[in-house]
Amino acid sequence: MSLPSSPGSRPWTFYVLAAFFTLFVIFLYGPMISVLVLSFQGPNASLVFPLRDPSTMWFDELFNPRRTGDVVGAFDRSLPLALIVMVLTVLISVTAGFAFRRRFLGASLIFYTAIASLIVPGLVLSIGILVTFKYLLGQSAAWYTSALGAHLSWALPFGLLIMFAILGRLNPSYEEAAYDLGASRWQTVKSVVVPIVFPGVIAVALFGFTLSYDEFPRSWLTVGPKNTLPLEIWTMTTNVTSPALYALGTVTTIVSFLVIILALGSILIIQRKRSR
Repeated sequence: MSLPSSPGSRPWTFYVLAAFFTLFVIFLYGPMISVLVLSFQGPNASLVFPLRDPSTMWFDELFNPRRTGDVVGAFDRSLPLALIVMVLTVLISVTAGFAFRRRFLGASLIFYTAIASLIVPGLVLSIGILVTFKYLLGQSAAWYTSALGAHLSWALPFGLLIMFAILGRLNPSYEEAAYDLGASRWQTVKSVVVPIVFPGVIAVALFGFTLSYDEFPRSWLTVGPKNTLPLEIWTMTTNVTSPALYALGTVTTIVSFLVIILALGSILIIQRKRSR
């Protein structure tokens, strides 16, 4: 016979889930904090703890490379590639989301074809795109052609799924009310639909940027002779034995967090304006 729990006490499942969540946070943020701390190692320090003679010299090493790779060049390719993927993902996902609100012949086939790339291993897709470009199209792989297509094949399905979920919850009565009040189709989309779905559009943009910016498997053979940032980091792990690697990890993590903060801040501002 089990003893009755005292008033206000929590069930044992609460503590199990709390312990699981604590482990999740440690595994998620522990490595990032370690990399952040070790990126401030001194000139004669090693790649491991303890932190000795704290300095910012390894950040300077990234932008004035003497023993590191082409970090600045890799960043100059990764950033515009991620921005292009973000813009195209938003445009295609939003227009496709509106198009799929009405059933049409072949809609299911197009949908499953679009999201099928999620189950294809990234490295296999990278090899296939390289073979297609080089031997069928006679073109060399480059970050702005073959890598752009590879990244879109990864980011676009997520954008489509998000927009389908957002537009699936959009109550048609809002649009019908606007039409009853005399609004035109364009006015209804601009003043009613877009403000409602705009936080979802920002989420699609965030997915498009981050998935491309951090993508490694689909970039492996598709970027051509010049690396993007994830590939440059991987190269540095094999030939750079200094804390500059940690400094690069810190910088890229900060960029990703800034993008996430910008996106979440935009959603918060929009929601506050809508609540007034």
